[in-house]
Amino acid sequence: MNAPLGFFLMLSAAAASVPAQAVELPVYTLVARDGRFTPANLEVPSGVRFKIVIKNESSGAIEFESLSLRKEKVLGPGAQSFVVIAQLKPGEFDFFDEFHPDTSRGQIRAK
Repeated sequence: MNAPLGFFLMLSAAAASVPAQAVELPVYTLVARDGRFTPANLEVPSGVRFKIVIKNESSGAIEFESLSLRKEKVLGPGAQSFVVIAQLKPGEFDFFDEFHPDTSRGQIRAK
């Protein structure tokens, strides 16, 4: 057996013996409606990666944005998407709707 093929077969056998484990992320949902996010505040555990599902139930576009988390997501009316947030240290992280900055503000609290 030639060396590259033998190495490939060994690598394949090793990979097959390791069970695939899908890590489920905790999921939090934000709904944008009438220029506001509901809930306005999310409490999450620190040190844990998580997903925020954003649903736009407004008649216009929204932009979920967090400067401190360096995340932004634009959604058209009726659209749904998500952002994945890396492990956070304990603290507070603001977010807002760029298109409704005066009324649509919130905070993620990592504890």
